[in-house]
Amino acid sequence: MAVTLRGVTTVLLPGTGSDDDYLRRAFGPALQRAGARLLTPAPEPADLLAGYRRALEQAAAAGPIAVGGVSLGAAFTAAWAIEHPESTVAVLAALPPWSGAPDRAPAALAALATADHLRRDGLAATVAAMRAASPTWLADELSRSWSAQWPALPEAMEAAAGYRAPTLAELADLRVPLGVAGCPQDAVHPLEVARQWAAAAPRAALATVGLAEFGADPSRLGAASVAALAAIPR
Repeated sequence: MAVTLRGVTTVLLPGTGSDDDYLRRAFGPALQRAGARLLTPAPEPADLLAGYRRALEQAAAAGPIAVGGVSLGAAFTAAWAIEHPESTVAVLAALPPWSGAPDRAPAALAALATADHLRRDGLAATVAAMRAASPTWLADELSRSWSAQWPALPEAMEAAAGYRAPTLAELADLRVPLGVAGCPQDAVHPLEVARQWAAAAPRAALATVGLAEFGADPSRLGAASVAALAAIPR
């Protein structure tokens, strides 16, 4: 592996509307095999981005950490690693959502639409509509995490949708290894974004995983991220 995670505290942040429970199931098995110490702080929907930063700062106060996450969590931790190379061992980026400004990125538009639906119709109706349009596994995941983050969920969705991710030029300045996981069937997190991230960073690799694969078994998503990190030459 390009970098060892054995004994390294690895802080993972969730995607928009998701939570620490999903991250433990998605990344826990692969990181346990790698010998890492997994840390998954719960999202603070009323203060989402500041909460992410506090979690990273608190963990890094004890020494260098590996960081990562899914979607927004991947973008936020990549930015952290660029800003704090001395505190970061590696980045695990699953399903990066966009580069730079969100503009009309599918994940940002979906978050804004969900926030609007929540404000207009409330949680129960929004969950019901989401269930009708989503695979069962995703509907079950989001029903649980959305309910736990209500009533601050709309604010969290809007904060996520406005987040400026690292640009490709900024990723070119990343000084630590980057393992990227992309999904060919995920229209909300285009595979092209994952490819661009892996191509832009100096020490990076991409692994892909099918939507049906990690839908049935979330650990396949974390395993793809760790496999990408392992594929980076020393």
